[in-house]
Amino acid sequence: MSLINDYMNGLKGACDECIKQADVIEKIADIIYKAYKNDKHIYIFGNGGSATTAAHFTRDLKVGSAVKGKPKVRVEGLADNIAVVTSIANDVDYNSIFELQLIDNLVEGDVVIAISCSGNSPNVIKAVEYAVGRKAVTVGITGFGGGKLAQISGTSMVFVSKDYGQLEDIHLGLAHIISYLVKERISNG
Repeated sequence: MSLINDYMNGLKGACDECIKQADVIEKIADIIYKAYKNDKHIYIFGNGGSATTAAHFTRDLKVGSAVKGKPKVRVEGLADNIAVVTSIANDVDYNSIFELQLIDNLVEGDVVIAISCSGNSPNVIKAVEYAVGRKAVTVGITGFGGGKLAQISGTSMVFVSKDYGQLEDIHLGLAHIISYLVKERISNG
């Protein structure tokens, strides 16, 4: 019973952090909506559990925020194509799996959303650094108090938890909230 209580109390703490950062959540929704209005691309990525969150977030923005009679959000999950990811990892190196997908595709004003519980995944950092250099809009979603991802991203949603399960839970909840906000903006725009 104490494990259940500890986990749920940690998750409640992360939810409380979400509420305290409501302005950042609204800002991220605004960033995505601005990209939508300007016909820009959004790229979302992460490793492991964060890769599945990125895939789910991609789906929610592409399908869940769709409004009948209006264009869909132009969004791509960079961890979704296993053939591309594993060929880059095998033929180049694992730290380039996201960056190489951005090269020749990313343009100024596109949005890069990086998800990393630790905030220090080398392949995530490398891709965000590339995006910054290309004048893309960067968003970091992290835990562990931020890590390097929070330092280099233009906008960051940071949680203090160091529990991967709790962070993955709250990151997915955050993706749902942002997708709802984007749909609301598209509906009213």
